[in-house]
Amino acid sequence: MARLVRWTALTAAAALLTAGCGGGSSGDDRDDGGRSSAGPSAAAPTGVPESLASQTLDWTRCKGTADAPAPGGDWRCATLEAPLDWSDPDGETIDLALIRARATGDEGLGSLLFNFGGPGGSGVSMMPSYADTVSSLHKRYDLVSWDPRGVAASEGVRCRSDEAIEDAESVDSTPDTPAEEQAYLQDAADFGQGCEKAAGKLMGHVSTTDTARDMDLMRHVLGDEKMHYFGISYGTELGGVYAHLFPRQVGRVVLDAVVDPGADTMGHAENQARGFQRALDDYLKSTGQEPEQGARKITDLLERLDAEPLPTSSPGRKLTQTLALTGIVLPLYSESGWPTLTSALAAAEKGDGSELLALADGYNERDPSGHYGTTTHSQRVISCLDDKQRPTLEETKRLLPRFEKVSPVFGPFLGWDTAGWCHDWPVAGQHETPEVSAPGADPILVVGNTGDPATPYEGARRMADELGKDVGVVLTWKGEGHGAYGSGSDCVDSAVDAYLLKGTVPKDGKVCS
Repeated sequence: MARLVRWTALTAAAALLTAGCGGGSSGDDRDDGGRSSAGPSAAAPTGVPESLASQTLDWTRCKGTADAPAPGGDWRCATLEAPLDWSDPDGETIDLALIRARATGDEGLGSLLFNFGGPGGSGVSMMPSYADTVSSLHKRYDLVSWDPRGVAASEGVRCRSDEAIEDAESVDSTPDTPAEEQAYLQDAADFGQGCEKAAGKLMGHVSTTDTARDMDLMRHVLGDEKMHYFGISYGTELGGVYAHLFPRQVGRVVLDAVVDPGADTMGHAENQARGFQRALDDYLKSTGQEPEQGARKITDLLERLDAEPLPTSSPGRKLTQTLALTGIVLPLYSESGWPTLTSALAAAEKGDGSELLALADGYNERDPSGHYGTTTHSQRVISCLDDKQRPTLEETKRLLPRFEKVSPVFGPFLGWDTAGWCHDWPVAGQHETPEVSAPGADPILVVGNTGDPATPYEGARRMADELGKDVGVVLTWKGEGHGAYGSGSDCVDSAVDAYLLKGTVPKDGKVCS
């Protein structure tokens, strides 16, 4: 959705990398080295019909999709059948797309399941791109990921056509007049109606709780007694919910780039405003600018764009205020993107919006032909089912000064987003904050990065506290970017590897500088 202001809590690489994998096929395409699933384990999920609990996964060569080629190599794909409605497990079912590469060594530890965030990110597409980062883990673990329900190859939802998404780029995400406010809310309502039409009965069954239950079925069918899991960004919330529902099945679990489980709708928006402003300040310092003055220069640019969008090299398209801000956001996900941000801002100051538009298109998954990906569609469908809060226009407007104080650059956008994100949504939300307490679970490693823009560091300690005493163990990295593992810290990587490969739990509060 081009109106996107609620920036997806995904790994930075996932915003730009693509590698496709379709569902399994049969016949000559079958090739899993003569090995199939280990078969259902002893610890079967309670209440699951025998037909689902005893299913065997048919691992075959992955196929490409319209958005990405097949990954090839040792990657294999399969389809898991799961209940549409977990309150009626004997009823209608849906298909979930999985991808796997077997462990490269001889002393295997079972499956290591990955969720890369969003919600709405495709694990099937992302997993092959992430394999090099986790090569040390691949020696002993089968690397496994999936498209959660409502995402991509697993009954994915597309709420708008490409043409409608591009048309919505003209909607002002920080409305200044009653007419602009009405257009903003109408656009949100129209989007929800499109989602309902596309998703149908699935609309009420794509919650994080639903997906956590899918994970336990997956664990069982893969043949694992315990759930070994690596959750990144939104994947940390999913991991926390899983631990709450299935504490006795928790194995070695890493939560990196942690979503604050105690934050409600307003709290999440304020957290992101603070996190992105903090990252922007660090970026500005790296360029020799005083943060307050640098931020003022950027807000001046955004105000000019609100009045008059900039021309770009993309035929028929201009750089709007919202697209510019999305273009600024993307390079803040990784310190390696900072030079790109410098170049894009300099070009915009000279009257050319092309570079910031290209960055925004990368974030919004828009290819050169004008085709958009569906991550933001799935994100909204899932998060609005999770979250029962629906802030009104009046409530949001009262809090705008607070958001602007937290972040003069990002605060207004994220503040307004609380009113528009789930406005007039067709289904009710489930909770104000997720329950993640997991008494009796094995230790869970919670990794926080002090410079994380999308999931600020404070969420790591909050997650550990809510998981419970002797469960949540915090590892801190004093770094930049979204996520810590694989981001350049040998200290972090060694601690995570020792935990996942040997079961060595670091001391709670360990700091990697």
